[in-house]
Amino acid sequence: MRTGELFDLLRDGRPWTRAQLAEATGLARSTVTMRIDTLIRLGLVAPYGGARSTGGRPPALFALNPSAKMVIGADIGATHARVALTDLDGKILGETDAQLEVAAGPEPVLGWVVETVRELVEGSGRDIADLAAIGIGLPGPVEHSTGLPINPPIMPGWDRYDVPARLRADYPVPVLVDNDVNIMALGERRAFLRDVDDLVLIKVATGIGAGIVSGGVLQRGARGTAGDLGHVRVRDNDEALCRCGNTGCLEAVAAGPALAAAVRAQGEDAKSGGDVVDLVRAGSLVAMSVVRQAGRDIGEVVATMTNLINPSVVVIGGQLAGAGEHLLAGIRESVYQRSLPLATEHLRIVTSRAGAEAAVLGASAMAIEHVLSPDVVEAASEALAAADAAAERA
Repeated sequence: MRTGELFDLLRDGRPWTRAQLAEATGLARSTVTMRIDTLIRLGLVAPYGGARSTGGRPPALFALNPSAKMVIGADIGATHARVALTDLDGKILGETDAQLEVAAGPEPVLGWVVETVRELVEGSGRDIADLAAIGIGLPGPVEHSTGLPINPPIMPGWDRYDVPARLRADYPVPVLVDNDVNIMALGERRAFLRDVDDLVLIKVATGIGAGIVSGGVLQRGARGTAGDLGHVRVRDNDEALCRCGNTGCLEAVAAGPALAAAVRAQGEDAKSGGDVVDLVRAGSLVAMSVVRQAGRDIGEVVATMTNLINPSVVVIGGQLAGAGEHLLAGIRESVYQRSLPLATEHLRIVTSRAGAEAAVLGASAMAIEHVLSPDVVEAASEALAAADAAAERA
């Protein structure tokens, strides 16, 4: 077992003794000691309190050192941006947000991110050398392996723009990019559902999409388009024209703009999904009815998804989640009616608890997973060993 794989055990949130690590890995005690020493020199592991003695000197405990490095989590939305600086356990050390139009193009948006990162690091009292990685979410399809946005419908000028290269020009660290719904799923799970291995987060806002975690792993699909629920066809809506060019898409009947149009058609003033949520909270029967039907339409698609991938939790996030139980009631109505009883026996359908923080927490989690992955830690330990060997020869 390599140093990186040994370190993976130490990330479970509890301290370990050398003897426990030797038993768990099958490595000799001396080998465990050598690798723990390497991880301590890298700053990734630190002594943790003390263990109770069973006779003689108490055994030393070791655990992840979350303050060893910092990462950035950035959430770029259609009309907003939020950046958070976190430690290696996802604890937020500083955060900034702004009203920012993604349609302004990559240069002004990413230029703001660059400056914000610098301000957050300086405000933390740490050195920029302590920054280990940047995670960023974008409101459109992303090829995760390259970090390039691919034909994003609401992001003019971003198609195949090299986001990682732009950020690495100022910060020479790994830059990981994904779509906003995927990182929201990661953030919700990390913050509130760490014991849940099968969950779906559905963002209902200007568009509709899902982040799917199955077996504890985020599912992106072959080209990064897994979870695109917004363009699944729903029944009895053939007249609804979607921005993708098709008709009857879920997004065309249940996303924010569609709900605002439906409310206006019944005499209420609503320009956006946010206005619809405000009307629901104010007690508008028209808005409540429109939202409830949107929930039924969303639930019809979620029911099919539930039968296919069998999640244990479905989380509803995004702007329209603010409608609360009025939206959830419609979703639950369709899901429990149209899904298999076994699939829904223990299924929970809930609103997001992370809320507006879900995306930055998820972007941070994505960066942390990279920094603390066995391969990256192994490479750092090998580089340290090479430096030691070179120093000895000198």
